[in-house]
Amino acid sequence: MCEIIGVFNNEKSTELVIAGLNVLKKGRETDFRISTDNGDWHSKDLQELKQVVEGNRSRNCIACCSCEPRASSEGSKDKLVADAEIYNKGELNEKAFLSEKRVDAAYAFAHWIREGDSAELCIARDIIGLKPVCFAHADGFAFASEKKGLEAMGFPHAIVLDPRVLLKYDLREDRLNFEKRDFFDIEPELKEDKEKLKEDLLHLLRESISRRIPSRSGDKFGVLFSGGLDSTLIAYLCKDLGADFVCYTVAVEEPGMKEAEDLRFAERFAADLGVEWKLKKMRVKELEKYVKEVVPVIEDTDVMMTSVALPLYVACEFAKEDCGIKTILYGLGAEELFTGYERHRRVKKEELNKECLAGLLRTHERDLYRDELVAKAQAISLRAPFLAPDFVDYALRIPALYKLSLDKTENKLILRDIARDLGLEEVAGRKKRAVQYGSNFLKAIEKLAKKNGFKYKRDYLKTFLPARNAKLGCLFSSGKDSTYALWLMQKEGYPIECLITLKSLNPESYMFHTPAIELVELQAEAISLPLIMKETQGEKEKELGDLRAAFRESKTKYGIEGVITGALRSNYQKERIERIAAEENLKVFSPLWHVNQETEMRLVVNKFELIFTGISAYGLDKSWLGRRITEEDVDRLVALDKKIGMNIAGEGGEFESLVLDGPAQMFKKRLVIEESEIVEEDENTARLVVKDARLVGK
Repeated sequence: MCEIIGVFNNEKSTELVIAGLNVLKKGRETDFRISTDNGDWHSKDLQELKQVVEGNRSRNCIACCSCEPRASSEGSKDKLVADAEIYNKGELNEKAFLSEKRVDAAYAFAHWIREGDSAELCIARDIIGLKPVCFAHADGFAFASEKKGLEAMGFPHAIVLDPRVLLKYDLREDRLNFEKRDFFDIEPELKEDKEKLKEDLLHLLRESISRRIPSRSGDKFGVLFSGGLDSTLIAYLCKDLGADFVCYTVAVEEPGMKEAEDLRFAERFAADLGVEWKLKKMRVKELEKYVKEVVPVIEDTDVMMTSVALPLYVACEFAKEDCGIKTILYGLGAEELFTGYERHRRVKKEELNKECLAGLLRTHERDLYRDELVAKAQAISLRAPFLAPDFVDYALRIPALYKLSLDKTENKLILRDIARDLGLEEVAGRKKRAVQYGSNFLKAIEKLAKKNGFKYKRDYLKTFLPARNAKLGCLFSSGKDSTYALWLMQKEGYPIECLITLKSLNPESYMFHTPAIELVELQAEAISLPLIMKETQGEKEKELGDLRAAFRESKTKYGIEGVITGALRSNYQKERIERIAAEENLKVFSPLWHVNQETEMRLVVNKFELIFTGISAYGLDKSWLGRRITEEDVDRLVALDKKIGMNIAGEGGEFESLVLDGPAQMFKKRLVIEESEIVEEDENTARLVVKDARLVGK
């Protein structure tokens, strides 16, 4: 278990890394290792290390802190830091490691390569996304295992690296490149008969579990045990393999509250299996202590996220204190692979495996980052046998008819059949009960909220992360920067109450975006946020009075306490917005401020469906208008920048943008342009006039 961190092309790199390590160490006894251009150092005392590196300042610094001894790279030219657990290490060679489907591992690493006059940093995660790593490309480049590490270094709006991307950072040019990595597929669909499919699937699961059992003799481990299908299969196979383990169940028990369903089933099935089983029951009043700890750990106040994190956190603590457990197996992944969620029932049979794949692609954002934060907080290695690459590859290609019954009343069919074959008849028939319900933790949060005078659970949870409590409005222009800034703040858990748009009647406004501004109303509906729109004559400085009026209306109607801006580099706009906001007692959040402009463009085109609605620069022509902008187009902008000095992000007015669609968590509908025309002033100046547009469902 390790935390990795680094800062490059920054005069304060060593100072910042020390600050980040101070947060990531989590108060545990830890071994620290730091490498810079000037040398390598390691110590168990961070303050001692700080004194050493302060005298050896460098623009580049890479480091890690670990509870376990780590191999040293002292003396070597290249530097590698990694948070890695490789389960099939003995089967691998260097070539195999480059094939994600052959590496059964949870890892995140950063490799600083120094060769001649060139220098490059490569960062990658395992293809599923079991181990996290985040980055920021502003005032140099920084990365860390967790967002809180970057925040401690002054980078509060970190991006979680997509596991399906290999990040390469060129230190000489301060440029990022994102190389896409192949993921699993649902084709070719497996053609074997059902019995063969069951045999192979059981073999793959058994092998996955075997690889995840601690290899050192005497290392007892835990299994999170709900008495459900997935955890019972894991426990059965662990026993079959002769492993030394304990099944752990946690539940809330309170007078007047129904008995936790997991408790009842877990006790019975553990007895049937003949495995060691331990239960932690707690009262509602005991849970408040854990809520206070868990919300800051997961950096989220979402009710469902918290209600899932709580039983995991309590179980990890219980196992650690009970037997000194360091490793826990759990059943994450089975629901996605074998249609365990309600949404799977809503898709057509021929689309079922596609939906399984889509869900798996989102798991690193929705589940894995949260679970890893919780486990690390308790110094636990959390392992998911259902997410072994060979198992995932096979399971995704199993025909849908073996996953969900024709009447859609029974899911995970093939897993249930395997359980029956193993003699687990009652387990095979148990309906899915999500952990937050089966353990009574969600009900307990509701009781705590009411006890503390809150009508809604979410308002109660927000009290434990006060920094994220400010209600925000977003200065929204319809373009890429304001949309991306809004998305970043939503991802960080801030409550967004409304969009704020200034419609300037002056196309040469110094302050406000004007092309396609009339489409903001449709975008607001697509994003499901109310809109405050004010017209302004667009006269220099006088238009700030209209901005003030819009802020005041947003405060009155929606109670906003802060404003999001998409400012990148323009001090003119940012300073004026901040002045008016300060006079209205509003905080200003500019998550894109000083972000590398090429990086911002690449991230935007990967997340959003973006078109240009206006161009005004040598090298651009009308062919850029009205079509989706791709990463290849960003490459063309970079080439133009090198050739003629163009601003890649359009900050100099080179182009104007419009966002049509984005991540499903943000855009509930998609904007479609039905009719438009291009008005051309000259070869390099043109605009797209949208005459008709509508929203469509997704």
